[in-house]
Amino acid sequence: MKLRKIFSWTGVALSAIMALNNTAQAEDKLKVGFVYVAPIGDHGYTFQHDVGKKAVEAEFGDKVETTYVENVPEGPDAERVIRQLAQGGYDLIFTTSFGFMNPTIKVAKKFPKVKFEHATGFKRAKNVSTYNIRFYEGRYVVGKMAGRMTKTNTIGYIASFPIPEVIRGINAAYLGAKSVNPDIKFKIVWVSTWFDPGKEADATKALRDQGADVIMQHTDSAAPIKIAEQEGVKAVGQASDMIAVGPNAQMTALVDNWAPYYIARTKAAMDGTWKSEDTWGGLASGMLTMAPYNKNLPAEVVAEAKATEEDIKSGKIHVFQGPLVKQDGTVVVKEGEMPDDGMLAGMNFYVQGLEASLPN
Repeated sequence: MKLRKIFSWTGVALSAIMALNNTAQAEDKLKVGFVYVAPIGDHGYTFQHDVGKKAVEAEFGDKVETTYVENVPEGPDAERVIRQLAQGGYDLIFTTSFGFMNPTIKVAKKFPKVKFEHATGFKRAKNVSTYNIRFYEGRYVVGKMAGRMTKTNTIGYIASFPIPEVIRGINAAYLGAKSVNPDIKFKIVWVSTWFDPGKEADATKALRDQGADVIMQHTDSAAPIKIAEQEGVKAVGQASDMIAVGPNAQMTALVDNWAPYYIARTKAAMDGTWKSEDTWGGLASGMLTMAPYNKNLPAEVVAEAKATEEDIKSGKIHVFQGPLVKQDGTVVVKEGEMPDDGMLAGMNFYVQGLEASLPN
């Protein structure tokens, strides 16, 4: 009986030790959360962030535990979701839309041990980093392509919100187009949403009615590409390669490559080297890539686009190198000079030549 009791208690002890070990292993996992502004099936911006999440899972396996919340509106709902992730024991939280900036900062103050990463914003704290992609570099490339391919000299642009990131993109695309086609005109429709296929489709049709035969977008659904395909005009994919939706329409796409950044920051959180910092990468860093150029494009247009890519990577071309002039004639950057990132990050004006007004 005594022997049996010893074995019995030993078994209990072993079970307890094993349970403790399992708990320790679970606690050793880094819990990583992602907050998305649109559904992962948007085929665009949010889809690419989720590709990055999956890359983290593939890289670290059972060393990480990930989750995501999609379709989160910017504002109070975002704050609630971010707070719930922090309360749920998540160690590293990526908030992936500009409008999540203030909610991220607010929650971060209450959870100083949690590490936060905010995409496309500019506010940082001791436990909040920021990261972004120089989308404007790719928009300059496709601006040149649009300037070459248009027959009506009218480019249509679907814009989301009048924040610096979107304004930079419009200016960059216009400067690229203007550099190869002095007769170019831009028509801009603001839809006040990141993702609304219905609104984006209606905006595309409105731009077509205004004579636009190349469609650009800073919104996240594939609806504009789909309409362009139906209308037999050219378009540019947003954030992801959308060629499946517009095999004839899509000239190329700006593809966001978040995966290396997400892997690097997750590793830093694991090994204790994480610190608050700002990252803003472009074509040279590989954070931005161009989807394969459509085979239906003239060879000389593709060659020019590829050469422009390389010149931006090497620094031979800086999209906003002076002279950079506002609509009203004010010189912002003198000839030959380079703008600093602070000016670019706060860009709130249209460049000279754009015949449009910024919404309030």
